[in-house]
Amino acid sequence: MATVAAQHEAAVYARAGGSNANDFIAGSWQRCLSDYGLDPSQIELDVVSRSKLSEHRDELGEVVSIARAEMENLAAQISGSGYALLLTDAHGLILYNRVEQALRSSFRAAGLWDGADWSELRQGTNGIGTCIVEHRPVTVHCADHFAARHTDLSCSAAPIRNPQGQLLAVLDASSVQCEGTRAGQTHTMALVSMSARLIEKCVFLNANREHLVLRFHSRPEFVSLIHDGMIAVGADGHIVAADDSAACQLGLETRQSVVGLDIAEVFDVDADMLHERSTDGSHSVWPMHEVQRGRRYFASVRASGEAGRRVTVARNDDSALRVSAARRHQARGFADLCGNDPRMAYNVRCARRVVDRQVQIMLRGETGTGKELFARAIHDVSRRAASPFVAVNCAAIPESLIESELFGYKAGAFTGARREGMRGKILQSSGGTLFLDEIGDMPTELQTRLLRVLEEREVVPLGSETPITVDLNVVSATHADLKDMVAAGRFREDLYYRLNGITLTLPPVRERVDRQALLGSILALEHDGDVEARVDEEALAALTRYSWPGNIRQMRNVLRTALALCEDYIIGAADLPPEIVEGPMSAEASGHGDDAAIAGAGEPGPGPNPLDSAERSAILTALDDNRWNITNTATRLDMSRNTLYRKMKKHGIPLSGRG
Repeated sequence: MATVAAQHEAAVYARAGGSNANDFIAGSWQRCLSDYGLDPSQIELDVVSRSKLSEHRDELGEVVSIARAEMENLAAQISGSGYALLLTDAHGLILYNRVEQALRSSFRAAGLWDGADWSELRQGTNGIGTCIVEHRPVTVHCADHFAARHTDLSCSAAPIRNPQGQLLAVLDASSVQCEGTRAGQTHTMALVSMSARLIEKCVFLNANREHLVLRFHSRPEFVSLIHDGMIAVGADGHIVAADDSAACQLGLETRQSVVGLDIAEVFDVDADMLHERSTDGSHSVWPMHEVQRGRRYFASVRASGEAGRRVTVARNDDSALRVSAARRHQARGFADLCGNDPRMAYNVRCARRVVDRQVQIMLRGETGTGKELFARAIHDVSRRAASPFVAVNCAAIPESLIESELFGYKAGAFTGARREGMRGKILQSSGGTLFLDEIGDMPTELQTRLLRVLEEREVVPLGSETPITVDLNVVSATHADLKDMVAAGRFREDLYYRLNGITLTLPPVRERVDRQALLGSILALEHDGDVEARVDEEALAALTRYSWPGNIRQMRNVLRTALALCEDYIIGAADLPPEIVEGPMSAEASGHGDDAAIAGAGEPGPGPNPLDSAERSAILTALDDNRWNITNTATRLDMSRNTLYRKMKKHGIPLSGRG
């Protein structure tokens, strides 16, 4: 043992005397020897008192609370790998640890416990302390440690910064059984860095809860995920804070470069527009342009005062989908319907603008794309929400019955009629919303009667001569091209223009960029249990990449059946139909979708495991940080350009990702 320690000490002195400026380990060893006067064989552990530890925790109370929640998520991903998760303050004092019960004694013996000081000044080169000095994520593996007593450790640490860019805390994953090579720690480092960024974003949102927060990215599917940029905007339109990702997106050296500017000096938006978008409740994503270079970005905005004490940020590496029973009655709102899909966000924005302005809305889309759900959401945000929403599928009702269904009839109007007569769907919807699905299948003679009702606001039931006044609002829907039907004489032109105040086209599921979010919304709609429902990793991958020819209707049926078949509300691949597990990929998942319709078509569904997801996220982060310069990114990741190209291809990352 003494020989090993002596060999390590000799290696420290030799490497510390080197001249390689890119060798951060050598630089740290040099600091330990020259600046701190440390001896590799004489490092002792410093632990503060319980009262002092409590004081340090109190100083970062909110950060600790946010970090603990994220550390639980990360712990679930690395469970069984022999790692402990540690949160320290900016001075290297461990405030909180997350260690598996069986490993607690080993980590305590190594000094990786609450109250221990792991600054570089006290412990020499180590993940936590060296991360603090370097101000960047670092891995210190085995013999990279300065102290001989720490050479059995492997540590990967990432900084957590406050909204001003100052170091706030450090998140670290450490193992007491050093195995493999330093390069083999890439996945662990990626997971830790990703979690640190999530915590940092939550801290940013909480710190700016009284301001508008603009979130943006060059690709719409990344908005509200860890790769987007965030800018906090005051009531007067001036920027009060920005994060590092915002600076990177804009090509700036530091986040402080935009602080103090009016938002209109940076993007083609102003404070009034942001306030308007923040209060419409849709959280939709819209395109905007940078003022200086004219580059296009996609953005969403959070209203001031919207965040509570605990803020959650969506992860883009989830290996499972979870929905609580409490969500099932909230799954029909516009926010759930539009997700992060740009076209759905446009539809929501338009619908909100015209809903109470007596503009008739026509919905177009393939069968099963959720036209009725969208129509119901329109009704729910309108001034008519307290009145009935009545849906009629014109293609599902026999021609002989559709007239009586729509207009109703008087008692004794025809043989077989109810003795008391019947109020038709038009009268039932008076004051509310009448949804006419597949309007193109309405018989021509009934089109004439419907047009008269729309024009005169009166309906005459069958067998009656007395008109009844109605307060009518119609939302119509069709999968057919009504213009072609008008040209062919199969649909009245005047009725077409009467119903078509604005046409909103719902994209098929295979072309949507937010299928995972859509799956979550539909699962919430179908879940009727009292416990959390979950889709495991393998099933979620299959559901996300499937092409869904039957669209949302098929998705609802599949999830409803899977919930009935699964055990303990955990949906696995065995609970899905064979065509889902083995079926064709969607255009977007296979990378062959319409680029104009699907921004970022290379974004795949969840990877087969968290490590692949972490590697993909690490590459995207490095590409973002280096403005998608392949050479610089490869250098940052310590790999060749060819290796980087190969990994980008593996993970479906397009070379023109920031275009």
